[in-house]
Amino acid sequence: MDQSIIRISKELSDIQKGSDLAIAVACRDIDVRHVRALIMGPHETPYEFGFFEIILPDLPMFSALRQTGAVADLTPIFTQAVNTWRGERGEEWSSAQGLESILLSIQSLMSANPYENEPGFENANGITDKQAQKHYIQKIRHETLRISIIQRLEGYLGLQPNGDGAPVVSPPPDKLDCGDLDEDNIPFEPFKDLFKRRFLWYYDSYLAAVLQGKSEVADLVPFVRMPFEALGSNSMEGRFNYTELERRLRAVKGALDAEAQRWAEEGLASKAGESTVAVNLQHQFDRASDHLKRGDMPHNVVLENGNPFVWLITYFGRPMTNLDGGLFRIRMSFSTRFPDEQPRVKFETKIFHHHIAADGTACYTPNPMKMEDVMSHIDAIFETLEEDEPAYDPRKIVNPEATKMFWGSNPDDKKQYNRRLRRSVQQSM
Repeated sequence: MDQSIIRISKELSDIQKGSDLAIAVACRDIDVRHVRALIMGPHETPYEFGFFEIILPDLPMFSALRQTGAVADLTPIFTQAVNTWRGERGEEWSSAQGLESILLSIQSLMSANPYENEPGFENANGITDKQAQKHYIQKIRHETLRISIIQRLEGYLGLQPNGDGAPVVSPPPDKLDCGDLDEDNIPFEPFKDLFKRRFLWYYDSYLAAVLQGKSEVADLVPFVRMPFEALGSNSMEGRFNYTELERRLRAVKGALDAEAQRWAEEGLASKAGESTVAVNLQHQFDRASDHLKRGDMPHNVVLENGNPFVWLITYFGRPMTNLDGGLFRIRMSFSTRFPDEQPRVKFETKIFHHHIAADGTACYTPNPMKMEDVMSHIDAIFETLEEDEPAYDPRKIVNPEATKMFWGSNPDDKKQYNRRLRRSVQQSM
């Protein structure tokens, strides 16, 4: 086998097995040399939690970089960051670099002050430059929200910008007739489900960015063109409209919540048809139920209305912890396309926790090698709740208020966090 294929296959496998939430990779089985990669916009930058998908069609990888999806609109956001790389001596791409290092290097260009990354503007700190830096950050943040997040999710959910549209429903695997399908003609969207789950993680952060934008600039104010931008070339033109972005964000969130509810209905039909996924989930439920009964805590799991696609977990807070005495109900909703579509996990009992969003969405990371094993998801949820000293990871900020308290520099912040957590535990009883 070609050594380059062996190397790329190994690098893809290593990234997929890894724990880095900033990047993701995928390829078709027919050709591992054509790779799709996802880079998450870094925290505390105007690109924050944006979805930047690229294609790496061939080696050398860096020279083949191009943006996919909403190309005409999104390219200025992404390529203005990438084009700041000047390839100085010792920085050029070499075969010694792996795919992961390339992707993380690209992400590092998405800085908090991208104006300074532009060639010739590294040390531009005059009064005019300071004002331009502010304008540049504002429009990158606006367009990151509008295009890389909202527009992408609207497309996946069948929503129009005005809120109209019917839900996009993919047929379950059992209903697909792949006999006459040419794989090259099938749309390849390896990150579609990941985008949806991450949107739910970061929804509160997106709303916070919108509120910040509203406080800085009025609707319908035109973008300011930068001195290094040329109309019709690399210029990012447009107008601010954060009021509209907020409405569209809420519409996407509503559609995703409705999608999870629709899974329950599809699941009952799948169960009636004795589909492979339904049988598998029922079998996994039986095993998980037995496993929890044998554990050292009285956790419990039942099916909602006998539906193997909706699991209701009762979590009992572990003694001698901040969760001691708590009683929390957790809903796990499964798609008929599981495990290609991962479960949506939401706490139905309100809890103030830095890894639980305000709407109850749980932020957890199951074993990447056991994504099809539901018990690995449950274990990961419990571990996330009970972890005493978690490592700080800005990519897991799903509850900005709780995160700020938990990691605050002031000792009183952590005390206030613990009080809020304990209060929610007491209210759960």
